[in-house]
Amino acid sequence: MKNSLMFMYHRLVRHFGPLHWWPADSPFEVVIGAFLTQNTAWRNVEQAIAALKQHIPLTPAALCALPKETLEALIRPAGFFRQKAQRLQLFAQVLQERYQGDLDAMLSGPLPRVRQELLAFKGIGPETADSILLYAAQRPSFVVDAYTRRLLQRYGLLRGIENHEEIRALFMDHLPHQAALFNEFHALVVEQCKTFCRKRPLCESCPLQSRCAARL
Repeated sequence: MKNSLMFMYHRLVRHFGPLHWWPADSPFEVVIGAFLTQNTAWRNVEQAIAALKQHIPLTPAALCALPKETLEALIRPAGFFRQKAQRLQLFAQVLQERYQGDLDAMLSGPLPRVRQELLAFKGIGPETADSILLYAAQRPSFVVDAYTRRLLQRYGLLRGIENHEEIRALFMDHLPHQAALFNEFHALVVEQCKTFCRKRPLCESCPLQSRCAARL
């Protein structure tokens, strides 16, 4: 399994080059983006974050102080704006009250414990929790999304019945726990699925076609 994953990684790096994901000016902006990107395209998240930045500094205190109706209007491009506004302000409120707005303090400690604490928040599922840990805290928690499932299943590394945690375990159990590796690998998976391994795949020029079970 390790050899298959690392072959995939190196072949994608060779094709796409370094991607340096996640685009943000601060760890707390990553958190905001992780909430906003749920069920929407990243271009919509960029619009919402740009609107927020024009209105307030992206800090927990500023987010808590913002009237809910104003926050809803600013993040409207990201969709589900009422739900996301409520969940963002709840997260910011807990961050302020328990950790004095210190995101590093919230995300420090044993990784399994911190992950479970994040999962206890309303609106944070495994993908969002791992995105916060990996991209905001630079901690080695692999992010699994629909692209990951699609690519690994077509490549022949999944049977198609695995749940989220079982897919995540393939990376966590077989790769070095290095945040930089997990960061780049996930970004490459996303880019591969947007470019080649689409719902209707473009196999002819795919950098993984030589070992892809679906292609064979």
